[in-house]
Amino acid sequence: MKSQICKLLDIEFPLIAFSHCRDVVAAVSKAGGMGVLGAVGLTPEKLEIELSWIDENVNGKPYGVDVLVPNSYVGKGENLTTDDLRAMIPQEHREFRADILEQHNIDSSDLRSDSESHNAEQDSNQVLGAGLDGAKEVLEVAFSHPIGLVANALGVPPKWMLDMGKENNVPVAALVGAKQHAVKQAEAGVDIIVASGTEGGGHCGSVSTMVLVPEIRRALKPYGNVPILAAGGICTGEQMAGIMAMGADGVWCASVFLPTSDSETSDNIKEKMVAASSSHTVRSKSRTGKHSRQLTSPWVEAWESKDAPEPLPMPLQTMVSEPALKKVNDQAAIGHEGAKQLETYWVGQGIGLVNETITAGQTVQKFKEEFIESYDRVNGFFSED
Repeated sequence: MKSQICKLLDIEFPLIAFSHCRDVVAAVSKAGGMGVLGAVGLTPEKLEIELSWIDENVNGKPYGVDVLVPNSYVGKGENLTTDDLRAMIPQEHREFRADILEQHNIDSSDLRSDSESHNAEQDSNQVLGAGLDGAKEVLEVAFSHPIGLVANALGVPPKWMLDMGKENNVPVAALVGAKQHAVKQAEAGVDIIVASGTEGGGHCGSVSTMVLVPEIRRALKPYGNVPILAAGGICTGEQMAGIMAMGADGVWCASVFLPTSDSETSDNIKEKMVAASSSHTVRSKSRTGKHSRQLTSPWVEAWESKDAPEPLPMPLQTMVSEPALKKVNDQAAIGHEGAKQLETYWVGQGIGLVNETITAGQTVQKFKEEFIESYDRVNGFFSED
């Protein structure tokens, strides 16, 4: 396809798939798109293992790595220890998370205790920390592999990240949820803008993809032909064709690959996603302290209720939520019914368009076929027949 994204990334079809699962990354790249591995939560050692596996299984096709370096979070630049951060967590939040689980028959006494929850909260902060202060070390590992793209999920990438991209001849992408943020990214020298609408799973803004993409395309005209990937609610080839007609050069997708047979998601989550409609997601601060869209569940609903404490800023809310959700996931995996009800995952509104479990490679092929059908349909409006 004659998209500048295809030329820049050396791919056949301008579909970029973000995933925490190496199998999905490799499958999408082999199918002609580009898989991008989410490195948040991976230590440099673990990332080395994951990327080495991808190298061996991607058949020489290009793939990318996504990191998380937000512009603002509690303790940034202050050299705070995990214990310093834990001291900022009100006991009310520990009590509330434990209450939710115990209402679903999950023993959570350890989540109430400051001393007993120490290790779990410390682990949660270290997982997030691998994507914050430790991002440079993670990227050094990434650039030691033949990656074709590096992306930053929150905020303008630091100068050292942009410099590393240039030194290694690897394009740097950045996700944005507003027009003014896209302009800042272009001014900073980012190579690709990922325009992420509010329909998207995970961290998202409040503007819809259908409005955001043409708005950003117009705003970036003074900065040259900056490539734009559209993200947020895009789960079909028809949507891809439509949003490219509105100014995108390709798409960045994640939710559509979560129910695939290759994905890391549990069987319970896959079943929930395939059964979900577009209204079964919610935009909430309950997981990280920043707005992110996720599958509705009693866990999310409890945090959105009027009796809930106000979610804490990043990374404090992550230290509250992740130990509880890990316990939920572990219990759900062994069939605990209360845990299966509570289990949630980041996913966008487009999941309502996904009603089957197929492979990641088949998903890319389906996008291609639907894209061509949509192109032919539009061409039909201009035929003389």
